[in-house]
Amino acid sequence: MKRVALLIQYNGSNYSGWQRQKNAQTVQEIIEKALFKITNHVVKTFAAGRTDAGVHASGQVVHFDIDFIIPGNRYSDLLNSYLPSTIRILESIEVNDSWHACYSAKYRHYRYVINNSKFTNVFINDWSWHRYQKVLDAVLMSNVSKRMEGEHDFFAFQKSGSNRATSITNIKKINIKRVEDLILVDIKATGFLYGMVRLIVGQLVLVGEKKISPDIFTDRWVNKRKNDVKESAPAKGLCFVNAVYEENVFNKINKNDLFPVFLIRGSS
Repeated sequence: MKRVALLIQYNGSNYSGWQRQKNAQTVQEIIEKALFKITNHVVKTFAAGRTDAGVHASGQVVHFDIDFIIPGNRYSDLLNSYLPSTIRILESIEVNDSWHACYSAKYRHYRYVINNSKFTNVFINDWSWHRYQKVLDAVLMSNVSKRMEGEHDFFAFQKSGSNRATSITNIKKINIKRVEDLILVDIKATGFLYGMVRLIVGQLVLVGEKKISPDIFTDRWVNKRKNDVKESAPAKGLCFVNAVYEENVFNKINKNDLFPVFLIRGSS
């Protein structure tokens, strides 16, 4: 029995998230079906993060255990021959059986992209939220977001239906910047609550449009005013960038930020 790790990109537009569901097409189901075609074994996969319906991934990390003769580094090419073009395996590699895609991760990185242009853009519509009613104050959004860094209870930024035991998590870093008409919201945390990033972005946009003050934003999450947090950003602007581990897992791709360059218009 050996453990194989996969580095995966997918366009989540037409999938009901990562995790298998009844009567819905998910990324996990498609990958596991492809593994069955290759090995004739029922294989269960484990992901670093469970993305929701419509959410993308530029560097999702997955592992599975298999008792089969194929070398670990061959699974990327073999899987890609069975997978649709919306799911690509960037690399596959054999790892130690004590390593876990989810539990070994130090933190995860999500990015949300807001298109703040007056005009829509067909080339990035599926990857961003076109919020054009007002010019967003990215500096104000950034300043108020910094208060969330560290370990806090983010109960207000958790959608109903979560099975997580606690709403306390540690946000390692938040970075918000404007690149021409795009506003990039990068959040790195040890763990994310159900719907957390989209709820945070929805509230930050209200701050950027001066519809609520920074103090109201802070009061809502500090005092767990979940009923006041009604605005949630759409799924299509969210991308799971990558998971970071104590040691680099993959050899061919060793970048801290795997997000598509064209969406940040050449900025470094």
